[in-house]
Amino acid sequence: MPDDTSSPDPELELSLRELRDHLQAFQDDYLEDKSDETVGTYRRSLNSFEKWFVQQNTFRFTEDGVREYKRYLMEDRDLSQVSVSTYLTALRRFCQYLTDIGELTENPATGVKGNRRPETHARSVLKEYEREKLEAVVDDATQIDKRDHAIISLMLYAGLSEIEIVRADVEDLEHTLMGPVLRVQGKGREVKDQEAPLDPPVLEAVEAYLDTRDDVHPEDPLFVSHGHRSKGKRLQTRSVRSRINGYLKEAGIKRKGVTPHSLTHTAALLWLNDGMPLEEVKERMRHGTLDTTMIYYKKQGLLKRDPEDLEELDV
Repeated sequence: MPDDTSSPDPELELSLRELRDHLQAFQDDYLEDKSDETVGTYRRSLNSFEKWFVQQNTFRFTEDGVREYKRYLMEDRDLSQVSVSTYLTALRRFCQYLTDIGELTENPATGVKGNRRPETHARSVLKEYEREKLEAVVDDATQIDKRDHAIISLMLYAGLSEIEIVRADVEDLEHTLMGPVLRVQGKGREVKDQEAPLDPPVLEAVEAYLDTRDDVHPEDPLFVSHGHRSKGKRLQTRSVRSRINGYLKEAGIKRKGVTPHSLTHTAALLWLNDGMPLEEVKERMRHGTLDTTMIYYKKQGLLKRDPEDLEELDV
């Protein structure tokens, strides 16, 4: 409990120990007379927030911070609308508790609702000229340039998501009889039990970046920060998103619905237009829910293949 001389923090930043203490106090207080089902729901929801909190370099209890957590639930974990709403409700209650005890001046989660994800989610892809403009602004001169070039190559041409990229370690790069792959830990998975094939230009981009690093060990993160404060630490999804948004802006790509996530889904469209069977595209994207997205591409005239090649996508 803050002393009488302290004032609420408009941008509260807690240590992990402080967060856990507050979470425990909140649950002891708020959940005391709740049903077992409600208690279980809140504990699962707040446990999810705590796990995400641990992965962040810093987190401030602001509306932007809460929106970042919502984006993680929707895109990285790909949760349903109902689950996102449930998790945000629990966080909103917890933030209200922090407000009530004087840690916050106002509840930063009040304006962040678990609304339906936009129609553009997982559908907006880069058009060919946009892809060319993006790649043109990504230089290859510095260590950071080479890192960012490798990341963008993995997203555009290997279909990797931000979370798969930052979870990867050097030892996850493997040369198999079928060619080079990167073992990945996808959304909602606890182990790296999936493989993403790497075409030669993608592998070359990754290896060119690794060649710039000194004393690289197999267990090291595949991608690290090169900033002054966090040099050598595992790159965070927030940093990846910020860098790509910067490149999109520099390339003049401002079309509504285009986000860093669009790069990942551009890969699926490129593979389809290159003649890859739909089932193989699904396997490469590591989930089986591409049908609706592909129908959208077909309706928008983005697919260049003959309709007979995609009979399973008849609409």
